[in-house]
Amino acid sequence: MHPFSVEAQIARPREVVYEYLLDVANHSEFTDHFLKEWRMTREETYGLGAGGRFRADIPFTRFSWGDVTLVDAEAPQDLVLQGRTGKYNRIRTLTVFELREAPGGGTRVTVTVETQPKYPTDRFLESLGQRRALRRGWRKALRRMQAILEDGRDRGARATIAGGPRKPATGLRVREPIT
Repeated sequence: MHPFSVEAQIARPREVVYEYLLDVANHSEFTDHFLKEWRMTREETYGLGAGGRFRADIPFTRFSWGDVTLVDAEAPQDLVLQGRTGKYNRIRTLTVFELREAPGGGTRVTVTVETQPKYPTDRFLESLGQRRALRRGWRKALRRMQAILEDGRDRGARATIAGGPRKPATGLRVREPIT
């Protein structure tokens, strides 16, 4: 699919927005209306290499699981997430967050999304409404991120690591060896 972009203006400094987006676990807070059941792919959710797995709730999606990984970050202006989705993870995705200072203060956030379907059947399913649904989902996601960062409201659930907490081992009691 040809890339599409969605924009929003957030009345917060660019560094604050950048730090919020650099923690991939925060992405579930503002995208959980169309990207559901987020799970982190590693314990460290902040910075390069951090990633998540989710289920996309968009029309005509038979294989809805996808994942993203933060592969490039140029402070405080650009973040690049690469991922895969679809059957056998064969559809490549690229999501780029561009943060620019807005005239009059604040930050202008532009999200550009591109998918690369491998087969004509994947392209056909995208043409049936998936692109429109993704654009609508990202538009709402930026409005939700704006509400979270400006007012602290409309927070969704923060993503967790699959399987629960890892460190420290909670509730683990070591017993004395039997002699």
